[in-house]
Amino acid sequence: MTSQIIYTSDLRTTATHLQSGSAIETDAPTDNKGKGERFSPTDLVATALASCMITTMGIKAQTMDNIILDGTKADVTKVMYPDPRRIGKIVIHIQFPESLQNLSDKEKTILENTARTCPVERSLHPDLELDLTFSW
Repeated sequence: MTSQIIYTSDLRTTATHLQSGSAIETDAPTDNKGKGERFSPTDLVATALASCMITTMGIKAQTMDNIILDGTKADVTKVMYPDPRRIGKIVIHIQFPESLQNLSDKEKTILENTARTCPVERSLHPDLELDLTFSW
């Protein structure tokens, strides 16, 4: 088992990662009867996508010469669509630190392709629109 989720009340859950014991609380979003005081489950999907992209780039960077991704960040926007209610679009802007501006075009392409093929991206429905940009 990977995790356990407990409904705590008022449209909130606590998800516990069983191997580490770390926990994440969720709340329904304000546009769906919640207070929006924590990540919503759909926020976590969009956030997991960006986290997966950066993590897999970090794994790839470890196999490349002197590429350290420390300080790389992603800004994430999730757009919900109605009827049926679902994540319709995820916008991710990945920004690399100044220390990586001198990478070759080939190295940048390898890292960008790694992000675009991360396991979470490969698991999402093909109808979901992904707007992904990189700033070097």
